[in-house]
Amino acid sequence: MCSLLPEVRSIVSPSLLSCDLSNIAKDAAQMLEYGADWLHMDIMDGHFVPNISFGPPVIASLRKANKEAFLDCHLMVTEPMKWVQPMAKAGASLFTFHIESEMPSEGGVHALIKAIRDSGMQVGICMKPDTPADAIYDYMEHVDLILVMTVVPGFSGQKFMSTVMPKVKLLRSKYPKVNIQVDGGLSPTTVDHATQAGANVIVAASAIFGSNDRASVIQSLRTSIEKYGHGQHS
Repeated sequence: MCSLLPEVRSIVSPSLLSCDLSNIAKDAAQMLEYGADWLHMDIMDGHFVPNISFGPPVIASLRKANKEAFLDCHLMVTEPMKWVQPMAKAGASLFTFHIESEMPSEGGVHALIKAIRDSGMQVGICMKPDTPADAIYDYMEHVDLILVMTVVPGFSGQKFMSTVMPKVKLLRSKYPKVNIQVDGGLSPTTVDHATQAGANVIVAASAIFGSNDRASVIQSLRTSIEKYGHGQHS
């Protein structure tokens, strides 16, 4: 059982990839009404991952409809630097990039992080399930969130990979004050594995939107964080 510092909040971030896309603003508002903290937006370019999903126009429309929402944007794109300004202009709150993606030729990862920060967004760094934890150590001083994928990125509805939990546990031991997010296959039946390892930000898609009691699922996810990770909801 991990023990997080009080600064680390419990955060539930429903993934709108599984919502009714014809009513995305309505579903987003419902998530916030039901107690969600953030709204998770998966941005896919059809190259870094085979799927294509949201882009800046959708983010801008959602921002217009939900002016105060925290838009948690996960960029599954080959060249994240090209997306920084469009996403900032659209109203993204958090820009999470993959460490496995192509970095700027000048300045590399640090240049990308600086560009995100300078644009007014928070910075997240993401790893695929097979990427070792030490791939991000050199950049942790400058990021707000670590996203550990618990499925292969690109498609919703995959099975949760519990084999990734030792990496989450290692990262939590090294970075007790950083938000650690897990994404992929999270539900009330799998979330305890992630929160016991130290995750305090839970992304869930089909588990929420496929339920007849969405509010109950959100609360169940939060209860797990608060039970095992001492997350604070405020």
